[in-house]
Amino acid sequence: MALTIFTIMIILLLVGFPMMIPLIAGASVGFIMLFGGLGQMETMVQQMIAGIRPASLIAVPMFIFAADIMTRGQSAGRLIDLVMSFVGHLKGGLAVSTAAACTMFGAVSGSTQATVVAIGSPLRPRMLKAGYKDSFVLALIVNASDIAFLIPPSIGMIIYGVVSNTSIAELFIAGIGPGLLILVLFSIYSVIYAIRNEVPAEPKTPWSERLRALQRALWPLGFPAIIIGGIYGGIFSPTEAAAACVLYALILEVIVFRELDLKGVYETAKSTGLITAVVFILVGAGAAFSWVISFAQIPQQILGAVGIDQMGPIGVLFVISIAFFIGCMFVDPIVVILVLVPVFAPVVDAVGLDPVLVGTIITLQVAIGSATPPFGCDIFTAIAVFKRPYAEVVRGTPPFIVMLLSVSVALIYFPQIALFLRDLAFAK
Repeated sequence: MALTIFTIMIILLLVGFPMMIPLIAGASVGFIMLFGGLGQMETMVQQMIAGIRPASLIAVPMFIFAADIMTRGQSAGRLIDLVMSFVGHLKGGLAVSTAAACTMFGAVSGSTQATVVAIGSPLRPRMLKAGYKDSFVLALIVNASDIAFLIPPSIGMIIYGVVSNTSIAELFIAGIGPGLLILVLFSIYSVIYAIRNEVPAEPKTPWSERLRALQRALWPLGFPAIIIGGIYGGIFSPTEAAAACVLYALILEVIVFRELDLKGVYETAKSTGLITAVVFILVGAGAAFSWVISFAQIPQQILGAVGIDQMGPIGVLFVISIAFFIGCMFVDPIVVILVLVPVFAPVVDAVGLDPVLVGTIITLQVAIGSATPPFGCDIFTAIAVFKRPYAEVVRGTPPFIVMLLSVSVALIYFPQIALFLRDLAFAK
């Protein structure tokens, strides 16, 4: 049965169907094989509806909407100007600014692909003009966008929290430490790259300009204050924080900055609706597919063959990391989370792992896989946005992937990198 389902799905993918079609086809074939016909297909529909029923998923379209408003408005540009004014003059400062801007925009968007567009579009030409090689620039933008998947709000963490029934608020706080660690490693590498390749530094910004940039960025900096401060302070749940972000983004870009009019808001809402429809179809199809493979006990057979039942916590975390990393090299991250999280859930419970730590590691692996050849989705976003060939986009990625994987290993052996802030914020 498993061979038949996966063969059909792979064929459909190779033919060129979008991921939702193979998922639905795999689930449908599974139901037919399990129940001997179409008589139980209403159960499949029920599972799909159950997959999109959790109220926490309301946060996904609202964070997407807020990010889209900011991308079309001035918020991203003002954050970039702030970072550039303080570190742009250092050796490798422009590259460090790019990584830091990705981190800051990640703290207001939660989307790796939105970060590639919002930060990469204005900063790539400046980096090329400054003397950085395009392969380095593209790799930095694509991989620094991974930080947006860890720094709250993270859409990946929301999906994981819903699927695994884990606190999304705790996941958000736990992602901050690993995200900042990645920023530090990328910054060090950027400085070394600039020194080795003799890239000149940018002119130093006067303090008057720095203060002006800080003043201009105060409004956009309200987003992480709403998300992190609101959740940490117990003012908002993650879903309420998402709603507050949408309202704040509308006030900022429509009333304060006057960058968007009602027509622009409508176009933004329509774009968000299209993206949300795709996400929720994937969530529903993934829920049905997960139910099928769980009912057929396919995960137990696969994990039994791997010998995961005899492993300790560290061994289980390594297996999980490898599975999610490889999965996201080929398939959309949301699909991988939906399919694999239920597979590993019994093992995670059996060895007593903290689900927040597991979620942070999974989110990191998902982010890394999204920027890794051959089919990482952020790679194709960069190809579409920057109109550069595939080989050039992936050429500079190996050093960044090594750094990201090293953070994954560090998380496995030193979980307090993620859990320290969580324990501090949610002390019991």
